[in-house]
Amino acid sequence: MAALTLNLDSVVQLTDEQFYRLCQTNRNLKFERTATGELVVIAPTGGESSIRNADLTTDLNFWNRKTKLGVVFDSSGGFRLPNGADRSPDVAWVAIQRWQSLTPEQREKFPPIAPDFAIEIHSPSDELKPLQEKMQEYIKNGVRLGWLLDPQRNRVEIYRPNQEVETVECPATLSGEDVLPGFTLDVRF
Repeated sequence: MAALTLNLDSVVQLTDEQFYRLCQTNRNLKFERTATGELVVIAPTGGESSIRNADLTTDLNFWNRKTKLGVVFDSSGGFRLPNGADRSPDVAWVAIQRWQSLTPEQREKFPPIAPDFAIEIHSPSDELKPLQEKMQEYIKNGVRLGWLLDPQRNRVEIYRPNQEVETVECPATLSGEDVLPGFTLDVRF
């Protein structure tokens, strides 16, 4: 099942607080909200996708614990992007200085910040085009490096500001470049 998008604009416009409460009241569902206010209900992933997601989060977290350069988020963490969208990357990372610049209240809910780094995994339940659009949205809102992993096609799309998307077929590793210095991901599809 692909994500379900609901246009609630003619019915109700959710405030940030109402959207947060909706998510907290329905913890068994995963919601995102587009910049235009559409509510996106995201289908849960299957076992293989969930394992990949856990592995990616773990690998990034191990690197981050050694470097102490930022904070790592799993797929249940939401971000309020500058364009007004509320998004939840499969894995995200924010530089420590940027995270510490937020108030405790901002950190508690959906932080009003774009991650510095974001990963999305193309699961069998996902359509590719909306994920590519989401990656472009991340970059336009301040994400400095993004990876769209596509295990079904054994490829990765790398997103960077002011650059064309780079597609890498059958990669063995991926570099965190200057965003995640010293981080290398062993890509195991």
